[in-house]
Amino acid sequence: MSLPGRVCPTRYRYGAAAIAVAPEHCAETLYVIGGLYGNLPALDAIEAMAAAEPGPVALCFNGDFNWFNVDDAGFRALNQRVLRHSFVAGNVEAELATRAGKGADDAGCGCAYPESVDDAIVERSNRIHASLKQTAARHPDLLAGLQESALIARWRVGNLRIGVVHGDADSLAGWRFDAASLDDPAQREWQATAFAQAEVDVFASSHTCLPAMRCFDYCGEKLIANNGAAGMPNFAGTRFGILTRIACRPSPHRALYGHRLKNVHVDALPIHYDHEAWQHAFLANWPVGSPAWLSYFSRIANGPDYTRSQAYGGNNALATDPA
Repeated sequence: MSLPGRVCPTRYRYGAAAIAVAPEHCAETLYVIGGLYGNLPALDAIEAMAAAEPGPVALCFNGDFNWFNVDDAGFRALNQRVLRHSFVAGNVEAELATRAGKGADDAGCGCAYPESVDDAIVERSNRIHASLKQTAARHPDLLAGLQESALIARWRVGNLRIGVVHGDADSLAGWRFDAASLDDPAQREWQATAFAQAEVDVFASSHTCLPAMRCFDYCGEKLIANNGAAGMPNFAGTRFGILTRIACRPSPHRALYGHRLKNVHVDALPIHYDHEAWQHAFLANWPVGSPAWLSYFSRIANGPDYTRSQAYGGNNALATDPA
């Protein structure tokens, strides 16, 4: 039997064809921001980056913008700002409104972790989410706004059609857009079908918490861009988050890696937030020995065991800043 935190509820499954008929939004420049995880200094940095762009910027938060922000002030401040923009739910938001004993499936944190993830990590994630859910219940106005979130969004930048999801093309908590799956030849048929059914050129995702960008040739060039985490370091020895920028004009900010498709720039941009301020806020909520500290503090302080070349698959054509 699937345990809470590993189960993928049927209500998470929309199917790629749903993206093809979703309302289309247009932008000159689109920031796709997944995995903010309650990091207000990162949100400050993102807004400053958008303000430095030469034209208007649309911000789309593709889920898990909440996580560590279990304090009432932090929960309120972050959600008030995010809800002003376009957003889709991540599993964190999708599970905030579920109620035990009301016929709802017990998905825990909703991450649908694969078997490769240790049970202790899954159990701690469920405890983190239970604390966040208690906080959210004290803010019914914000919770009502979060309940209005869609699971998918469709965007157009120039001639580029973009499907914004949290997980993968079929499910909010799907893991088929992580680096290992993107490099698995057994996934090629599913990927080609997903692009065809969704009628997009790009999928922009998050969820797996580690970034990946890959190009494919499926009846024309296609791209999958997973930004990993906007609110935590993504590479060993670093202290910046990542967002996916999709724009008709080159970025004023130096990209880590990226690709030009249909004359549109798709780049992974570093988010250089105030690390000391974020670490202080994190420890105020999650002191030494707490579930989030045990699972995440090492990554927040030192980055994960992951490299830039893993993110772009060693494809030097994608590496704009290979250092």
